[in-house]
Order: sequence, then structure tokens, then C-alpha cells
Amino acid sequence: MGGGDDEPTGIRCRLDDLLAARSMTLTQLSERVGVSIVNLSVLKNDRARAIRFSTLVAVCDALDCEVGELLERDRR
Repeated sequence: MGGGDDEPTGIRCRLDDLLAARSMTLTQLSERVGVSIVNLSVLKNDRARAIRFSTLVAVCDALDCEVGELLERDRR
């Protein structure tokens, strides 16, 4: 119906899990990919409404993961 910012996107970001598995902080990731901590935090907390492909590729490269490991369908 709406499309407001509080509605779930149906996508879950596993950034927290991947950072923990790699013993990496959000600050370190931010420095590696050139994206602000604030923007990465929005992604990490599942509040992002969109992500640029270039950012997605940079995050996946820095975490040595595939897109499907970072983002998954949230079927709740």
C-alpha cells in the first residue's frame, strides 16, 4: 500500500554478521569502501531503502563476500 520509510523492504542486511565473522569494525569498513559510517549504519540496521551497485560491490569486495551473503530475503 503506502511505501513509507517505516515499512519493511523485505530485504535483510547481514552486515553485522559478516563484520563479526571477519573481526572488522564498521569504522574499518567505512575507511575501506569510502562510505560514511552513518550510511553503513543505516544499511546495517535494515533502514536503507536503496543501495548503489557501486557501494554494494565495494562492500562485498571489502568483506570478500557475495551479494547473496550480504543481503537476503526477509520472509517474516
